[in-house]
Amino acid sequence: MTPLPRLPTQRLDGRRALVSGGTRGIGLGAAIALASAGADVTILARSAETIEEATDALARDGLTISGVVLDVTDNAAVTAFLVPQPAFDILVNSAGMARHGPFLDVSEADYDAVLDLNLKALFFLSQAVAARLVAEKRPGSIIHVSSQMGHVSGPRRSVYSATKFAVEGLTKAMAIELGPHNIRVNTVCPTFVETELTAKALAAEEFRAWVLGKIKLGRLARVEDIMGPILFLASDQAAMITGSALMVDGGWTAE
Repeated sequence: MTPLPRLPTQRLDGRRALVSGGTRGIGLGAAIALASAGADVTILARSAETIEEATDALARDGLTISGVVLDVTDNAAVTAFLVPQPAFDILVNSAGMARHGPFLDVSEADYDAVLDLNLKALFFLSQAVAARLVAEKRPGSIIHVSSQMGHVSGPRRSVYSATKFAVEGLTKAMAIELGPHNIRVNTVCPTFVETELTAKALAAEEFRAWVLGKIKLGRLARVEDIMGPILFLASDQAAMITGSALMVDGGWTAE
């Protein structure tokens, strides 16, 4: 009889993980998921205050996670941070922003701000992390926090949706080039998640009703709903998955 298959582990002991936008929302959830699985996690954010608040709260919960103040849109600063660091085996690109509004009213300043963070910063942080892995002949997993809006779109979301569609295309291109180096690249695509960033928009009754009408499971996502998929993609359980989008949208894109 041939040997029975064994379930690959989700443990990440001995691996180093980097999470941009890691002090709140999905980024913080990603950091907690990876650290809980044994990874040595570093979170990045622009604000020293938010990093201190997050790392203190994590420590009280028994998780030791490092925090670094870094503007990921500053490529020189990103390089200066990464050069003296050991390689990161896992990268979660969670830093992002949205400036929603009618297409006809989008300003160049808003366009540039959203593109710079959601696409350009993600691109070059990924490039720097991947280059180090390639140079050291190490496998890795890069996970972009994308959106259902990278597969469908909606009103007042022209710029945001443009960045997420671009991230989906970039993910496939990265997967093709980095696959021979055993570096996997995937996206997680949430629907609307209940966070402090979405609270104001979702407080509008008409908008909330529209959102819930699109989600086939009939509820908003929680940060906890995204943590498992990120851990899965980071782990050996997803060893044959690259260039893929993991939809966590409650069925929004099913029709």
